[in-house]
Amino acid sequence: MITRLVWGPSSPKGRIDKVLADELPGVTRATVQRWIEEGRVRIDGRPCRARDRVDVGSVIEVEPGPPPPSRAEPDASVELNVLHEDPHLLVIEKQAGLVVHPGRGHMSGTLVNGLLARPGFSQAPADPRDPAGALRPGIVHRIDKDTSGVLVVAKSAEAREGLKAQLSEHTVERVYRALTVGVPVAGTIETLHGRDPSSRLRFTSRVLRGRRAVTHVAPLEVLAAGRAALVECRLETGRTHQIRVHLSERAGTPILADALYGGKRGAPEVVAIGEELGRHALHAAVLGFTHPVTGQSLRFETPLPSDMQAALENLRRLG
Repeated sequence: MITRLVWGPSSPKGRIDKVLADELPGVTRATVQRWIEEGRVRIDGRPCRARDRVDVGSVIEVEPGPPPPSRAEPDASVELNVLHEDPHLLVIEKQAGLVVHPGRGHMSGTLVNGLLARPGFSQAPADPRDPAGALRPGIVHRIDKDTSGVLVVAKSAEAREGLKAQLSEHTVERVYRALTVGVPVAGTIETLHGRDPSSRLRFTSRVLRGRRAVTHVAPLEVLAAGRAALVECRLETGRTHQIRVHLSERAGTPILADALYGGKRGAPEVVAIGEELGRHALHAAVLGFTHPVTGQSLRFETPLPSDMQAALENLRRLG
């Protein structure tokens, strides 16, 4: 189905590949560039180049193309800590450092590669409405490479659609625990959320147009005499990097060792503990949802992994 967009005065300015990636939910810039190369994107009826800019009044037509063939290969060497499995879904505790699905720079050794080596995933379901679905079969939500914690994966189309509906309706319980530089104020952070125009890797809440993002923040323990904290974050929405952005930009307390959103902010002794940890201190501790097929209420909770627990103890000693 062709998507038709009329560019108005308030529409974002810039290259066609970038602005379309911002405007089309779930579509990456690389996907837009592939569609442009295939002649599927037109400005005022004419095929365009990725670097072409969009003017006010322009009419953009986008005809999504089929996803590229999956290059994900089964890899039984990928270790998976399985918390629950049934014919329809799998719940795992992802270790920090494990990439969820293949992508640029990570075409092997990912969670998806490990899943494809398991019974029940040999013909893993891919969503035909997801342009990159062939590379992330069964993945309905993600956590960052360096974030640890609970993740659910669909093994059937029925489970996939049911889980996606619950995520869209914000009925999934998702609780994260983090170590922060400084102590955030308890409360709810609600902002718009979008790509940072100055960095292809970052997202930001400092946008005039974007998607709604809501995080409920509660400090659990003040550490290092107020120089750090153990914090609980409950997600109402699940935007990319949402907690990291909100804690850094809105609370003023970036996650410990978050190089992308915090840098080396904080007291030297706190920064040193973060450097020893070696990854941002964020853990997806709780995941609760209704089984999309059986209707059973499921809830999984995991403690801080050993590396974050060690950092927590070191911060306690500073206090």
